[in-house]
Amino acid sequence: MDEVSPAVAVPFRPFTDPHAGLRGYCNGESRVTLPESSCSGDGAMKDSSFEINTRQDSLTSSSSAMAGVDISAGDEINGSDEFDPRSMNQSEKKVLSRTESRSLFEFKCVPLYGVTSICGRRPEMEDSVSTIPRFLQVSSSSLLDGRVTNGFNPHLSAHFFGVYDGHGGSQVANYCRERMHLALTEEIVKEKPEFCDGDTWQEKWKKALFNSFMRVDSEIETVAHAPETVGSTSVVAVVFPTHIFVANCGDSRAVLCRGKTPLALSVDHKPDRDDEAARIEAAGGKVIRWNGARVFGVLAMSRSIGNYLTFS
Repeated sequence: MDEVSPAVAVPFRPFTDPHAGLRGYCNGESRVTLPESSCSGDGAMKDSSFEINTRQDSLTSSSSAMAGVDISAGDEINGSDEFDPRSMNQSEKKVLSRTESRSLFEFKCVPLYGVTSICGRRPEMEDSVSTIPRFLQVSSSSLLDGRVTNGFNPHLSAHFFGVYDGHGGSQVANYCRERMHLALTEEIVKEKPEFCDGDTWQEKWKKALFNSFMRVDSEIETVAHAPETVGSTSVVAVVFPTHIFVANCGDSRAVLCRGKTPLALSVDHKPDRDDEAARIEAAGGKVIRWNGARVFGVLAMSRSIGNYLTFS
């Protein structure tokens, strides 16, 4: 796929950052920094444990009582809110009819989504899903690089989606479901000064997502009290009208589908990858082929939340 059309019709180009493990699409022409007034586990195996892929343009947080970022827990909904064009007023319909391509997110719509889970042969359901519509709000002018016309809402919403594939038990997956999106909001608020200047938006979101994964992972032992043999994958997508941020740990997948063309937004962490096998062995672990490549002959993925294995 050479080009992905965002909510606003501006050219996007693919980008890669092998060192940071970043892949995605960005607007090559627009780089906007925040105005100053808008923001008043142990062991080597735990290092660099998460890869984050982003598809993003630019973002400016809106002013609010919470460190200049309007963040809420969102509306947790089991299902979807279907958009009905008949509910729009005439001005909104005119906006849709213009030549510029715009997203229905701009009319405070929740994107259509669905969830299905099957326990299978296991005695208990070990997997969890998190859907938090309207997880975070930002100003339209900042998201659209100042290209705002009449008819747009002053703020646009982001939506949080997470899939947590547990193994060995359900404790870690359930904890991720309840905690991951909150940890991300805490990281955004905590890093408020850094979010206002310095690194690119790509690096800021990479840091916030990375730290939220690390925070939840560190809480598994002390807060969730999960056994060391219990763990979970975690793939998270924060969906804005103009960009998508994806963070992945393990072998659950995020895939963007446009027409009949799938685009992988995450990369599986598997023990049979040469780079992952080398990292595991350098940390004192071992990859054993037992019904496929597994860490110590047990874990089918090379990274996870939880699973505090000790190396002798």
